[in-house]
Amino acid sequence: MKKTALTLAATFVWALAVPAQAHGDATPMYGGVVQVVSDLQFELVAQPGGAALYVVDHGQPADASAMGGRLVVLNGTRKTEAALKPAGGNRLDAAGIVVGKGAKAIATVNRPGAAPLTVRFSM
Repeated sequence: MKKTALTLAATFVWALAVPAQAHGDATPMYGGVVQVVSDLQFELVAQPGGAALYVVDHGQPADASAMGGRLVVLNGTRKTEAALKPAGGNRLDAAGIVVGKGAKAIATVNRPGAAPLTVRFSM
């Protein structure tokens, strides 16, 4: 009897459990594609002459002035790379790179005093 009651109670609690919510909202703020890694939100935006990577920490723009890294883009079988450089505020720019529809992109972001982060995007 005790085992049945315990099983029934556990099933009831499981059925009514509220799903866990992720930190922040992964809605694009700059018109790009969003990924969340280590509680930071990264948004990759294709632009004429390159791409911009915006960094947001819990809904607030993160200071990207000391960040850097590399952006690798795969457009079909064509691979291009560019350095990610601070461009003011929460933005890193990759110049001379083309991010087309259907492309895959991998950003490696270096932060001071922290391990590099790898962020993957499907455009």
